[in-house]
Amino acid sequence: MPLADDAVHALIEEIDLEGAPGRAQDRDRGRLRWAAKALYPGFEAMAAAARRTGEPTQALREELGAIGRSTEWTAMRAGCGVRTHRGAIWALGLHVAAAALEPGGDRLAVAAAAKRLAGLRDRLAPLRASHGSTVSTTYGAAGARGEARAGFPHVRRALDVLGKSRKDGVAEPQARLDALLRIMSSLQDTELLYDGGPPALRLVQNGARAAVEAGGMATAEGRAAVSALDAQVRERGLGPGGSAPLLAAALFVDGLGATDMAGMAGMAGAGARLSRV
Repeated sequence: MPLADDAVHALIEEIDLEGAPGRAQDRDRGRLRWAAKALYPGFEAMAAAARRTGEPTQALREELGAIGRSTEWTAMRAGCGVRTHRGAIWALGLHVAAAALEPGGDRLAVAAAAKRLAGLRDRLAPLRASHGSTVSTTYGAAGARGEARAGFPHVRRALDVLGKSRKDGVAEPQARLDALLRIMSSLQDTELLYDGGPPALRLVQNGARAAVEAGGMATAEGRAAVSALDAQVRERGLGPGGSAPLLAAALFVDGLGATDMAGMAGMAGAGARLSRV
């Protein structure tokens, strides 16, 4: 199956994940699915550009940026004028391009290629500040760019959780929820910071961490903690806006059928030292 198909499929799987804290309402998920399908041409163009270039160059980085910006407008039109999937275009787009650069490569090679691409500055990008860059400057949070430049440590952690949960016999939807909770427990989510400041980020991180420490979806205590977190974030109008695209990226990489991700540990160990956006 083409990489663009894999990426769209991973994103829709994330959108449809039942039980995620702050998950979109049913009426919104249809719009999100439709917008996700509209990303296919963009992802396909990114993969084609990477194959044509053959290595993570400055020119490729800037071509990917241009494709990404065009794809954002496509997604917005498909989403009835609402900006959707910006984080997914960034995280999945880099992984699609990296996978195209490393055909048949293992997950370590794909992650390394994505990291190299993210480390190149897009000189053609508009100078206007985004919500993420503004919040990163204000609070010193790593943001989506810092996550990418560090080699997507939260994607690695999600893959580790998926592997362990499956080995322990946890059903696939619950394994994916465990992976999402692991991301939420430590990600410096700039969307949460933008919506509710540090208190919102602490609320989500602490709630997700409590669920993980209680055993996640495999235990009654963990499930109760997830339900409590869901109620809290819904009451405040919050959601896992920054974590969800990283889960989608993890599902995409997982679907590549590559070898063990453990080799990423050294590269992604810099997660605590993520460079600022």
